Amino acid sequence: MLAVVSAAIAPGIALMSYIYLKDKYESEPIGVVIKCFILGALLVIPVMVLQYAFQTENVWQSRLLSAFILNGWMEEFFKWFVVIYTAYHHVAFTERYDGIVYATSVSLGFASAENLFYLYAYGIHYALWRALLPVSSHGLFGILMGYYIGKAKYAKHKRYYLFFALLLAALLHGMYDWLMSAESKWLYLIVPFMFILWWDALRKIKKLNRNPDPWIANRNPNVID
Repeated sequence: MLAVVSAAIAPGIALMSYIYLKDKYESEPIGVVIKCFILGALLVIPVMVLQYAFQTENVWQSRLLSAFILNGWMEEFFKWFVVIYTAYHHVAFTERYDGIVYATSVSLGFASAENLFYLYAYGIHYALWRALLPVSSHGLFGILMGYYIGKAKYAKHKRYYLFFALLLAALLHGMYDWLMSAESKWLYLIVPFMFILWWDALRKIKKLNRNPDPWIANRNPNVID
């Protein structure tokens, strides 16, 4: 059991550590980050209950609706909700990159708990595949969601960016699930999709580190703006 737990949570913690340490200017309070991670993990239970209820009632069970509504929209909405009401208004949220840190923490908490249930049910031999695809994809959705939540924090049209953060993550999640359900062709479809996700996520991280918020640039004149 210890091996299963370790294999389930290690990828999420590793990716979260990378995102946390990439915060070039002001690291977030580790307690708040851990809180978001734990809340993300706890989200798995209500989401699984709701998804099971829809499945039992045979609602939205087509390949397309299941991918985009039951998985994409439902899971990302709950994660987005936790980020907004736990971290977005927190005093520690002081720069745009913080959106990435907190959204990724919630997403990876969710992914780690989901991964734990899966490996416990189907075996630890799926650990590598789960780390490369489901866990990392949740983390990437979190990065992209968090990027726009961070923009919303200091933008004039906050509601636009907050809604777009949710919409983008839900659409990407739905697309991921839809591609994964493509039977024998899934591998040929998911590899370029994941490559694009990684490229865009890393590009956005680099962009925020190269173009920090004005108060950071004013504090350190050597920062590239």
